[in-house]
This record gives sequence, structure tokens and C-alpha cells, in this order.
Amino acid sequence: MRYAVVTGGAKGIGLGIARALASTGWQVAALDIDAEAIAAIDTDGILPILCDTSDEEAVAQAFAEITAAFGDQIHLLVNNAGLADPDSGPLEDLTLDGFRKWQDSHVTSAFLCTRAAIPPLRRATGSIVNIASTRATQSEPNGEAYAAAKGALLGFTQSCAVSLGPLIRVNALLPGWIEVGALRPGGQSAELSENDHAQHPVGRVGTADDIAATVAFLASDGAGFITGQHFAVDGGMQRRMRYDE
Repeated sequence: MRYAVVTGGAKGIGLGIARALASTGWQVAALDIDAEAIAAIDTDGILPILCDTSDEEAVAQAFAEITAAFGDQIHLLVNNAGLADPDSGPLEDLTLDGFRKWQDSHVTSAFLCTRAAIPPLRRATGSIVNIASTRATQSEPNGEAYAAAKGALLGFTQSCAVSLGPLIRVNALLPGWIEVGALRPGGQSAELSENDHAQHPVGRVGTADDIAATVAFLASDGAGFITGQHFAVDGGMQRRMRYDE
């Protein structure tokens, strides 16, 4: 049996990852701060845990619950939790507390959960996948708080890969446009235009399954020689030159 922990695992990309892993036989602990989303999880193989992953005591309690359910091994940690809104407003209006909310939800969360998971990951010779964003390397206006948090995850990834190897591999994914409307409580898929799809070199907007498949590969033995790397999963958008017309 393989055991995984997915933070932000009750909706969006995190829920997509948790469901995909569970469908292939993994036992998955889905940690999320959203009580409504946690209560809505009814997938076999997913253990829903209400947890503010930016809170040290809450993370300790969650991992105690995970140990009670899964034992002393974890094969995969996916640090996906964080404020999903990339727009923090005009920089001159952004408060320090507001800026810190983005950093805590993404970076502090990844730090606390990684630290808690190190012993069981080492016992399993496991791996970590941090969910960053293409906005760590590309920007639109008013995205400073989000970009700073996602950029920090890239640095955290490569440092952890060096510090935690060889028993734990650590990599990061940079999702692009991923449609996850149907993976929210009461949500539904967005209506996407032909141009929404066509502007991507692969011809379509991404799905949570695209991210989940890459996570599954990075957790597999086939990725045993891969660590400290950053992978864009964006349909080729980072490689496309765009001009306003």
C-alpha cells in the first residue's frame, strides 16, 4: 500500500490529485482549511482532514491523525495548499498582513508540512512535489504576493532536494491555466472559448488530471533519477511569444 498526503486536497487541483491517486490504489490524506469542501469528500481511499496548514499546532495534530491511520510511512507529500487568487491588488495598497497571508498559505504551509513529513518519508524513501505556478516566472499586474509565494516554493524545492536526498526526492510543478471549476463544492466547469483553447500550443486548456498525471510520474520509480527540478505543465504557454493585436 502507498500513502500520500495532499494539502489543499479538498478542492481544485488538490482534489484532482487526491482522486487520481486514490483511483490507482493509493491511500490519501487530504488536508484543507475549507470545512465545507472537507465535508463534501466521499471518495474511497481519501481521508479528509480539516487543517490550517499554515498553523504549526494544526499541522502537528493532522500528522498525528495521519500516523494513526496510515502508520509510520508516507510515500508522497504534495504541497498544494495556498490562496488561489493570484491578484493581490495594487502594490501600493497591499498591506503587510495581506502580503503575509499569501506567504503563509503557500510557503509556511509547505515548510511545516515538509518538516512534519520528513521521518515517514525517509522510512518509505518517498518524494515531495511542491505545486508552484507559471506565475513564479511570468507575471500580470498586481500579482506580487502570489508570485513571491510561488517563487519561494521553487527555491524551497531545490534546497530541500539537496538537503533531504538521497532518501527523499523533491520536485516542483508550475501549472499554467488549469480549469478546476467542477472540483469546487457546488461548482461547475467554466465555459471556455475556442480561443481559450487555441492559444495553447497543445490546443486546449489544462485539467487537474494533467497535473495529477505528472505528480504520479514524479512519485514513481520511473522518476528515481529526478530531483530538485521545476516542471511547467502549461500546454506550452511559457514557450509561446505573444503580442497584442
